[in-house]
Amino acid sequence: MFTREELDTVIKAYDIRGLVDEQITPEFAFVLGAAFAQFLREEREPGTVLVGEDMRPSSDPLATAFADGVNSQGADVIRIGLASTDMLYFASGHLNLPGVMFTASHNPARYNGMKLAKSGARPIGAESGLVRIKQLMVQGVPMSTGPIGKTTDKNLLDDYVDFLLGIFDGDGLPLAGSESKRLKIVIDAGNGMAGYTAPAIMARLNVEVIPMYFELDGNFPNHEANPIDPENLKDLVAAVKEHKADIGLAFDGDADRCFLVDERGELVNPSALTSLIAIRELKRKPHSTIIYNLISSQAVPEIVKEHGGTPLRSRVGHSYIKKMMAESGAIFGGEHSGHFYFADFWKADSGALAALFAIAELSHYQGKLSQLLAPLNRYIASGEINTHVSDTAASIALVKERYGTSETAHGGGQYQIDELDGVTVQADDWWFNVRPSNTEPLLRLNVEAKSPEVMAEVRDQVLALFR
Repeated sequence: MFTREELDTVIKAYDIRGLVDEQITPEFAFVLGAAFAQFLREEREPGTVLVGEDMRPSSDPLATAFADGVNSQGADVIRIGLASTDMLYFASGHLNLPGVMFTASHNPARYNGMKLAKSGARPIGAESGLVRIKQLMVQGVPMSTGPIGKTTDKNLLDDYVDFLLGIFDGDGLPLAGSESKRLKIVIDAGNGMAGYTAPAIMARLNVEVIPMYFELDGNFPNHEANPIDPENLKDLVAAVKEHKADIGLAFDGDADRCFLVDERGELVNPSALTSLIAIRELKRKPHSTIIYNLISSQAVPEIVKEHGGTPLRSRVGHSYIKKMMAESGAIFGGEHSGHFYFADFWKADSGALAALFAIAELSHYQGKLSQLLAPLNRYIASGEINTHVSDTAASIALVKERYGTSETAHGGGQYQIDELDGVTVQADDWWFNVRPSNTEPLLRLNVEAKSPEVMAEVRDQVLALFR
């Protein structure tokens, strides 16, 4: 059994993550598997559990221990083997079974973890099951007195690719053998799971691929598989310029996030990709709802409205967006962190599907990617700035004290303030959000303004409050 204090360090708001052999061990995985099986019984979920794993050396033994824990409760396991996280979501939706993905996503090699889902790829976060699973692990789940469950293997890679391409139903994708414009694409898999899934997907398209770091290696010998850090995009940028490519794609370790680089080697703002996909989806389903998280560019809700859609603002985090999609009937959701959610994909996020939307649009556009996206980039953003603080709540209180009663320096009106996630302050020509990290004593600041000068001024004023 484990103590609540031990589990609090690894069971987070959205998933489970920690250091291999210290926090995440085969014993931990076994107990988690048993608790998960018990939780699924309580929830009247199907009795078979899907298990996928990334390329980290620890993933296979942890997945085996987890499967043994599930089996110990009399439940069956289907192991889908190597998979991206969105491939596990596909399996959960396609087979209507609960599942677990063994991955630490973009974290360094010494980490591993698990992402859990109910049947239909419904996410399990703190509010939807992780608290109960933690409670079961603390209590200890007794061995089942009935027969032990069995484990079987099933490869779903081809089914996954068929499903992704089928979403387009011949509408826009440059399929192999077609006479569409042939794009040159550089893909940096970061030695992560896109090195497994991207070749299978791209082989079906009329594209030329320049592969980078497709070798599956959970030690990440070339760079961390974390494309949100510009340092990890330097090789991709250089390759796009060298090969005069039309587009560059960078995936994180479990390939559920995708970042784009344009033909100039410039990073594409994830909010611009959110807008691009939203426009395409609204053409297909007019007057629909599109979700964006609160650190996305203000351009996103503007563009959604301009194309007849209804923008809906969400706090940061996949479990919140997926819940909101289910409640609102939204057809698409985008996060500034590179997660993109699709109603046609069980409301789950898929880096590969986001990349395919960009490829589809670019293959029918006569200009360059930078020209396609130019109308969608309307403001100047700071990017996310992280600051270590001793007390996140006290620091946020300082921000609210400073901006809660003041008159704006720009525009003369009162600030609009909300606390959907941390605190967001909106003025006429700028806004910012400060929110605490779920896992570390960090404050995360995002600022956006109509000019670089105003953005820098607001950024520095806010940082001065808690630095």
